[in-house]
Amino acid sequence: MSNALIVIDVQNDFCPGGALAVPEGDLIVPGINALMSDFDVVVLTQDWHPEDHSSFASSHDGKAPYDMVDMPYGPQVLWPDHCVQGSDGGAFHKGLNVTRPDLVIRKGMNPAIDSYSAFFENDQTTPTGLEGYLRTRGVTAMTMVGLATDFCVNFSAVDASKLGFDVTVNQSLCRAIDLDGSLAAARSGMQVAGVTLI
Repeated sequence: MSNALIVIDVQNDFCPGGALAVPEGDLIVPGINALMSDFDVVVLTQDWHPEDHSSFASSHDGKAPYDMVDMPYGPQVLWPDHCVQGSDGGAFHKGLNVTRPDLVIRKGMNPAIDSYSAFFENDQTTPTGLEGYLRTRGVTAMTMVGLATDFCVNFSAVDASKLGFDVTVNQSLCRAIDLDGSLAAARSGMQVAGVTLI
């Protein structure tokens, strides 16, 4: 049995100065690097959107960032353009150790569906392939860190728990957007799903 560290979206656009900056998002990088040696398997996720992604406010006439719209798969927050494929904003933070990880999972590539979770796109049915990889590596437990606590970390943790993994979120190595109470709601939802918060 293996234990995995899942590092969620530690990318330039989610760090200070980025298009969708999470406050203090860069401060977690040294702690994440230090933690990597404690795990059998290390996976990085990377938001990787085409330029015209449907989750971007710029793709919807008359809409602004953080407006809500209804998509075929449900409610969707509209975001500033971020983590565009091949852009500096989409690159990992320069301080992040990118040589230790075993795998990089890119998500959000389908222009019609956003993808917060490391396991499923926001339609909750289209898999990223991460579950299969972890099972073949014998992973049964995982710790999640990264950005942002209330969106991509939250969705990833809840999905992993639903899939039967033992999931811990190390909150000291996460940072949140906290959009209209989203952090409190995320913490509550993760606990209800059986995720351990430390």
